[in-house]
Amino acid sequence: MANTLKSLGICLGATNVSLVQAEQELECDGRLPPRIIAYSIHAHEGDPRRSLIQALKAMDVRSFDRIAATGRKFRRFVNLTSISEPEAVECAYAFVKPSGIDCPAVVSAGGETFMAYVLNHSGRIINVATGNKCASGTGEFFLQQLRRMDVSLQAAAQWAAEEKPYQLSGRCSVFCKSDCTHATNKGIPKSRVTAGLCQMMANKVMELLKKVERRNIMLVGGTAQNRMMVEYLRQEIPGLVVPKEASYLEALGAALWALSNDTAPFPGFADIFIARATSFDSLPPLRNFSGRVEFKTIERGEIRPGDTCILGLDVGSTTTKSVLVRPSDSAILTSVYLRTHGDPVEASRNCYRLLLEQIQRKIDPKTIRIVGLGVCGSGRKIAGLHALTDGIIN
Repeated sequence: MANTLKSLGICLGATNVSLVQAEQELECDGRLPPRIIAYSIHAHEGDPRRSLIQALKAMDVRSFDRIAATGRKFRRFVNLTSISEPEAVECAYAFVKPSGIDCPAVVSAGGETFMAYVLNHSGRIINVATGNKCASGTGEFFLQQLRRMDVSLQAAAQWAAEEKPYQLSGRCSVFCKSDCTHATNKGIPKSRVTAGLCQMMANKVMELLKKVERRNIMLVGGTAQNRMMVEYLRQEIPGLVVPKEASYLEALGAALWALSNDTAPFPGFADIFIARATSFDSLPPLRNFSGRVEFKTIERGEIRPGDTCILGLDVGSTTTKSVLVRPSDSAILTSVYLRTHGDPVEASRNCYRLLLEQIQRKIDPKTIRIVGLGVCGSGRKIAGLHALTDGIIN
């Protein structure tokens, strides 16, 4: 009679917590191949502890015979048996690799780090190549730029890889963000800017493979779901392998490892985290030094009929702000704060509209005079041109 061994693998990544449930039947004459029961991926938004607890409470943790964790840093903060990411990748690679194909390397392209695990013919890792620490070209940076342009992942997935990429700087995240901002300010279609981002990410992957035979490379990690980036890589890498388990490969590796190794029992939710474990140096809280800080404020006033006003507009790459000021007493009469969404002219128009609505709730707008408009920010030139003002300030 067969017994079933059930395991849970956890990967505590830089942006996501992923969990994989696996099982394997044990028979008197050996083990049957393991199989995946379920998996889940949770964006932790900088709080992996909260996300992990929520994910574990959504399942019957006591039902697992063995639990193992992996992850570059966060795995050291949990009272669970853990393995390194290279070990997890080796275990998962043997499970997901296509029959008859040997991959020279597995590229793990995640939210904050791109790495290439170079393999020998036995599927063992013999070298690890890492990219630089700059955020440009990573999965999280890509998502940030999409949000800044108000483009959803679903919309980006609809754009064809044949879209002509807009050339972007990939050596620095600050330069890259500036390039994206200036492109959208000039009216470059968002599809071309997105294509440029995807091409830059593909180039980052190619840089990792300088000393690796570029064929049958396996791509895993969250960015493997970026269809446009994958298409650019297919043009450069014959036989590119993107397994369906790509987005949770490390968690799968931990689950498979646990099926073959003893692990510590689940310690309970109260003791799952190692007390005071942190990867950062700690400093006294900022509130202890509040006496050294002087907070500048500007008085807000009530708008009145007959007021003479000046309008200020700050069109940034991410947000756009506007204020209506009365010069006679330097009081702010009304203000607006909203997202630019990669369209500085539309953001400026929305500011004007919302300012007008605020004024209309108090007085007749025809009873005040606006004698000047000053514009600053990355979108100042196009917003100033749209408003026909000479008050464009760097």
